[in-house]
Amino acid sequence: MRTTTGRGLQPNVLGTFDTIVMAVAGSAPAYSLAATTAVLFGAVGLAGPAALLYCALPMLGIVLAYARLGRIDVNAGAGYSWVGRTLHPFLGFLSGWALVVSTTVFMVAGSLPAGALTLSLFDPALAENTPLAAAVGAGWFLVMLLVVLGGARLTVRAQLLMSGIELLVLVGFVLAALAHRGHATAFDWSWLGFGHFDGASGFASGALIAAFYFWGWDVTSNLSEETRDSRRTAGLAALVGVAVVFLLFEACTISVNVLLSAGQIEAAGANVLAVLGQEIWPGVGGKLLVVAVLLSTVATLETTLIQVTRSLFAMGRDRTMPAALGTVHRRWNTPWVAIAAVGAAALLMFGAAAAAGSVSRILRDGVAAIGLLIAFYYGLAGIAAVVAYKSVLLSSVRHFLLGGVWPLAGSAFMLWTFVESLGELSTTALTLGLGGLLTGLVPMVVYWRKGSAYYRPARLDAVSALAAADPFAGDRTRTRRADESLATDF
Repeated sequence: MRTTTGRGLQPNVLGTFDTIVMAVAGSAPAYSLAATTAVLFGAVGLAGPAALLYCALPMLGIVLAYARLGRIDVNAGAGYSWVGRTLHPFLGFLSGWALVVSTTVFMVAGSLPAGALTLSLFDPALAENTPLAAAVGAGWFLVMLLVVLGGARLTVRAQLLMSGIELLVLVGFVLAALAHRGHATAFDWSWLGFGHFDGASGFASGALIAAFYFWGWDVTSNLSEETRDSRRTAGLAALVGVAVVFLLFEACTISVNVLLSAGQIEAAGANVLAVLGQEIWPGVGGKLLVVAVLLSTVATLETTLIQVTRSLFAMGRDRTMPAALGTVHRRWNTPWVAIAAVGAAALLMFGAAAAAGSVSRILRDGVAAIGLLIAFYYGLAGIAAVVAYKSVLLSSVRHFLLGGVWPLAGSAFMLWTFVESLGELSTTALTLGLGGLLTGLVPMVVYWRKGSAYYRPARLDAVSALAAADPFAGDRTRTRRADESLATDF
C-alpha cells in the first residue's frame, strides 16, 4: 500500500514491446555470459548448461509469482511492497533492501568490466589496469545515470539501440558456432544432466551463479507504475524476456563447451566471449563480441539503476527510508534524489574497487554475493504470491499449479540454494551478501520506531484487491469481475 501522497512517477509511458526490451536488457545476455561463464565453468565444469536449465525452471515459478502479484498491487517497490503486505513488513523491507544492496554491488561488478572492455578495444594490456578500468567504468556509469534521470522514455530508446545490436551479434555468433567445424569437445547430452555436479553443495553453487545470469528481468515490475496496462504487461514481458535469454544462455554456453577447451575457458575469465569470437571468426569475431558485451554491460547498468532508484523511491514514499528519496523531478518525472544518492554511493565504491585487486576477483566475489541476495528476495516473493492467492488456489487446476505449486517450488529452490551455498562462498562474498543484508536492520528499526504506516499494512488478497480495482461496480459485480480476471491470469 502506498502510504504517502505527492507527485508520482509518470504513468503510461511504456508499452508492451518497450517492457519486453527492458526485461531482456535487464538480464543482460552478453554481459552475463562474459562475466559469468568462466565462473560457472569453474564451479560445475561442463554442467553449465544443466545449471542454467535447472535454475530456469524454478525461476519461471518466480516469474509467475511476480506476474500474479503485479496483477493485484502495482507498486514501484515490487517485492518490497508484496512481501510486506502478505508475510510481514520486516521481511518486506529486507526483501527490498536485498535488491538495493545487490544492485549497488552490481554498480561496481558491472561498471568495472565496462571500463576494462572499453580499454581492451584499444589495447588489451590496459584491460587489467584496475584503477584505469574503474575510472572508465565510472564514466559509463555516470552516462547511464544521466539517461535514467532523463526519464523512462529516454531509457527505452537507449535500450532499443544497445540491446538491438547486442542481440543481433549474439544470434549471429550462435548460428556461426553451429556451422563451425573446429570442435575442442564433442557435444554430450550429459551436460544437461546431473552427473557433472559435485554433490548437493556443488549443484547449489552452480544454481547460485545461474540465478545471476537470469537476474534483472524483474525491472518490469519496478517500472509498473510507468507502464500501460501494467497489471498484465509487466508479467507478460518478464515471461517473454526470461524465455529469450534462457535460449541465448543455453546456446552460448553449449557453444563455449564445444568450441573451447577447459584451459581456454579458465584462462579467458571475463574475456571468454572474445576468445569464442576469435575461434569462430579470427581477427574480427573477438572485437565484435567485445562490442556486444560492452553494450550489454552499459545497458544492464541502466536497468539496474532503474531497479534500485524505483525501490528507494517506494521506500522514501512509505517513510521507511528518508522521505526525500520519494521526491520526483518536476520536469523528468524521475526520482532524482534517489538517483543522486545511488550515484554518490556507487562512486565511493568505485574508489574502493580500484584498490581491491583484479577485475576477475571483484567479479567472482560480486557475482556470488549478488546471487545470494537474489535467492533471498526471489524466494520471499514466491511465498508471497502463494499467500496472496491462497483463497483461490483450489478453485481450478490452473490456479493450483501456476499460482501455488510452481511459485512455491521456485521459492523453495531459491531459499535452499541460499542456505546450501553459504559454506561454499568466500569471506568477501559472504561479507558483501549477508553483511550487506544485515545492514538493513538499522533503517528498518529506526523507521519502524518512527511509526511508518508501512509497518501497519493493509493485507494483500487477490480477490479483494481485484474487486477493489473496479470502483464503479457494485459489490457482487466487483467480486464477479475479480473472479473473471483471476480466471485469465497466468
